[in-house]
Amino acid sequence: MNYKPNDPRHPWSRLVAAARQVHDDRDTTPPYGFSTRVAALSFQQSAGALLFEPIAFRALSVAALLALFSIALNYQVFSPPANSTVTPQVVEPEQLVAVDDAVAIVLDFAD
Repeated sequence: MNYKPNDPRHPWSRLVAAARQVHDDRDTTPPYGFSTRVAALSFQQSAGALLFEPIAFRALSVAALLALFSIALNYQVFSPPANSTVTPQVVEPEQLVAVDDAVAIVLDFAD
C-alpha cells in the first residue's frame, strides 16, 4: 500500500481535514451535584476491604509481638558479656577470609 502523506485525495488526509473543521459547542460544565456524588462514592468501602478489616489489627499486633519476642530472645547475641571488656583487635587484610561470600566460593571452584 502506497501512502503519500501530501495527497489530498487520501482518506486519512480527508478525515483529518474534516475533523479540523468541526466545532464542539456543547456545555462542558458538570451537572449540579456532581462533586457531591463523587465525594460520596469515594467514601464508600469496597467489599474486599471489609473482608480483611476485622483481622488487620490483630495481624499487626501479632507481628509486632513476634518482632519484640525475637529481639528479646536474641538480645545476648547482639550485646557483649557484662563482665568482660571488649578490646579492639587489629586485623591485617591478609587475615580476613570470606567464609560466607558466595562469589568467593564460586571463584574458588574455578581454580
